[in-house]
Amino acid sequence: MPGLRRRTAQLADHLTLIAGALIMSLPVYSLFAATTHPSGSPMMPRLDPGAALLQNYGGFITSTAGFSGDVTVVAMLWNSFLLGFGFATLKVLTSLFAAYALVYFRIRFASAIFAVLLLTLMLPLESRFLPTYAVVADLGLVNTRTGLVLPLVASGLGTLFFRQFLLTVPDALLESARLDGAGGWKFFKDILLPLSIPTAAALFLVLFVNGWNQYLWPVIVTSEEATYTLVRGMQFFGRASLPGLMLAILAVIPPSLLVILFQRQVVKGLYDGSH
Repeated sequence: MPGLRRRTAQLADHLTLIAGALIMSLPVYSLFAATTHPSGSPMMPRLDPGAALLQNYGGFITSTAGFSGDVTVVAMLWNSFLLGFGFATLKVLTSLFAAYALVYFRIRFASAIFAVLLLTLMLPLESRFLPTYAVVADLGLVNTRTGLVLPLVASGLGTLFFRQFLLTVPDALLESARLDGAGGWKFFKDILLPLSIPTAAALFLVLFVNGWNQYLWPVIVTSEEATYTLVRGMQFFGRASLPGLMLAILAVIPPSLLVILFQRQVVKGLYDGSH
C-alpha cells in the first residue's frame, strides 16, 4: 500500500510537470507552426503545421534587409553567437581567476575588494550603459564586436559563484599540492580547474543566454548594420509578418536547445557551487 501511494504521487508529479511544460511551450510552438504555412496565409497562432517549412526558412535565411542590405540572418546569428559566447567565456575566466586570487592569495583588504565587486550586483546593468559607452567611444570600439562584448564582462556575479565554490574545497588538497612541490599555477590548473568545470559550465550557460538576449547595449554601441545582432535586427522585420515570426523563432531556438540539452549539468553545477 505505501508503495502504491508513492507511485501514485510520483505519477501525479510527473503529469503536473508535463502539463506545465506543454502549457509554457505551446505559444512558441503555435508561432512556429504559423511560419510553416505559405506566405499568403494569415499570420496568426495556429497548431496545425504547414508544408512550406523549408521554402519559408530557406528563402528567409538568404534574404537581406536594412538600408544598406548588410542585415542578413546569417550575419545576425553570427553576431549574436559572438556576443553570447564571448561574453560568457570572458566572464567565466575572469571570475574564476578573481575568485582564485581572493581565496588562495593573501591579498590585503581581500574582503573589502570582494565587497566592492558585490556592489556591481546592486546596480542594474542598464544603469552603467551611458558611462560605459563614453569609455568605449574614447577607445574607438564603437561598431566593433570587441566593443559589443568586452564592456559587459565586468561584474561580480561570477566571482561570487566561484568564491563560494572554492571555499568548499578541502584544505588538504592545497597541503598535498604543496608537499608535491606544486606551485600556484599548477595547483590551479591540475586540481582546481577540473573541480570547477561543473560550476563553470552552469555559469557559462546562464551567461550565454543573457548575452544572446541582450538588446539595449547592442542598440547603444552599434549603428552599422553589419554588426547587428539577431535581437537588434528585429526592427527590420515586422512583428506581425512572416519574416518577423521566423526571426523570433530563430532567436529562441539556440538558447532553448542549450538549456534543454545541458539542464542536468546546470543544476548540478549550481548545486555544487552553493555548498
